[in-house]
Amino acid sequence: MTLFESNLPGLKLLFRGKVRDVYDFGTELLIVASDRLSAFDVILPTPIPDKGKILTALSNFWFEKLSGIIPNHLTGKPLESVIKNKEGLQQAEGRTVIVRKTEPLKIEAVVRGYLAGSGWKDYQKTGAVCGIQLPSGLQEAARLPGPIFTPATKADRGAHDENIPFTEAEEIVGKVIAGQAREVSIHLYQEAAKWAEARGIILADTKFEFGLLNGKLVWIDEALTPDSSRFWPRDQYKVGISPPSFDKQFVRDYLESIQWNKKPPAPALPPEIAQQTAEKYKEALNALTRT
Repeated sequence: MTLFESNLPGLKLLFRGKVRDVYDFGTELLIVASDRLSAFDVILPTPIPDKGKILTALSNFWFEKLSGIIPNHLTGKPLESVIKNKEGLQQAEGRTVIVRKTEPLKIEAVVRGYLAGSGWKDYQKTGAVCGIQLPSGLQEAARLPGPIFTPATKADRGAHDENIPFTEAEEIVGKVIAGQAREVSIHLYQEAAKWAEARGIILADTKFEFGLLNGKLVWIDEALTPDSSRFWPRDQYKVGISPPSFDKQFVRDYLESIQWNKKPPAPALPPEIAQQTAEKYKEALNALTRT
């Protein structure tokens, strides 16, 4: 069964994001990861089978594994403590967490270990990414001398996040918090990249979300998933080209091939494209959680 939108009677829906439905009950939130998929910042009408369950399982894995670096928002409470009816529990099972409510930072905390995506585009124009000067002559997908923190603005739904220099991030969230976010993000990236590398996967870049709880930084939202990260199979990595990835790039390539104008409404995906995308997500989950 796929879930495009949740409907949990008796709970107050706070908002629906690109993927997650968020319900509010006092000092805590209930977050449901749907099977929705967005591409080019537009939500597609075709759900990806089990995508929400895969994202939830992978996030929970990373939150626990890296809990020694920074606290996260998970409460560990069972769903039955909040959802009181059978239908609601069936919808929520395997794709839902109960979390502490925080004040989210108004920046995306992005770490890049390789030159790809918008970072590659910035580098081609300026020789830098988010104001960080890089060595000349780098090719697409090149490994950087060390991971770099490249924050971005948080765009409204349907709009694009924009890369910003660290000084602008300091202006948005304050120097102390920006410094903490940078330090923690790079530490999380380094540990996750080391773990992934040993399992045949390159973590090219990733996006973290943080919030403040009683003035302290807390890791929130999702953790190192194919939706928030660029994962490459190590055995297919080659400098100079964009390697295949364990994420929705498969869908982006299809949408490019049919020359969609990247504006709503998005076209439906053929069943085989949706299924192959689901397999990519499962492959990432199985590889990354292997002990």
